[in-house]
Amino acid sequence: MISHSPTAGRTHRNPSAPVTYTLLIVCSLAFVAGPAGGLNPAYGSGGALLAAQRTYFHRWGVVPAELFEGSARAALTPATALFVHGSWVHLLGNMLFLYVFGVMTEERMGRTQFTLFYLGCGYLALLGYAAANSASEQSLVGASGAISAVLGAFLYLFPAARVTSLLPFLFFLPVRLPAWVVLPFWAALQWLAAGQADQGPGVAYLAHLVGFGLGFGYAWVRFGRAARVKSAPAPASEGENQP
Repeated sequence: MISHSPTAGRTHRNPSAPVTYTLLIVCSLAFVAGPAGGLNPAYGSGGALLAAQRTYFHRWGVVPAELFEGSARAALTPATALFVHGSWVHLLGNMLFLYVFGVMTEERMGRTQFTLFYLGCGYLALLGYAAANSASEQSLVGASGAISAVLGAFLYLFPAARVTSLLPFLFFLPVRLPAWVVLPFWAALQWLAAGQADQGPGVAYLAHLVGFGLGFGYAWVRFGRAARVKSAPAPASEGENQP
């Protein structure tokens, strides 16, 4: 598995992406206020905290075995799970990717369209994962499916935007490569990992793949070839990890 810090170019010096920033804030606040962050004394500590975390994930996360039973509450969980994260690493990795790739994608799509795109693709990505693991009773949480859709759309809309990658076989030296190289490589890694993953939720590689495909396909159908941005010279912030 590679660890990379994407650096996307921007087409505007002062980007306006209120939806992306709102998602960052909401996900972060939900994590800090919930039991997974370990900062809220209301959930106790030790065994009590672990029990609270299990209950919290079961309530707001996707439980594949329950999703297709017809419950209205369960049907909402692919949406609520997008705002729940299991650990600090999980949260920070997802928020980094959302920030780096979400700002430009939102600018291109517009606020309303980006909101519907993010929520819709995220819901379908988790739904697809649950369908493939329908017997599992473990909870699935996180915005990875939605953020993978953002990556897919970004790849179509900004294929030449430069992405700074840290490659293990180059001793983790930073290398700037176009998005059309880095993001398909990331998707290929998800494909390989999904084929080797054990049954049941863990890292939801399949949700990543579903989201990525939905995002790329949506951008292709919605915007067409004329909308693709060939280059974006100004760099964005850098960070590390992956959704």
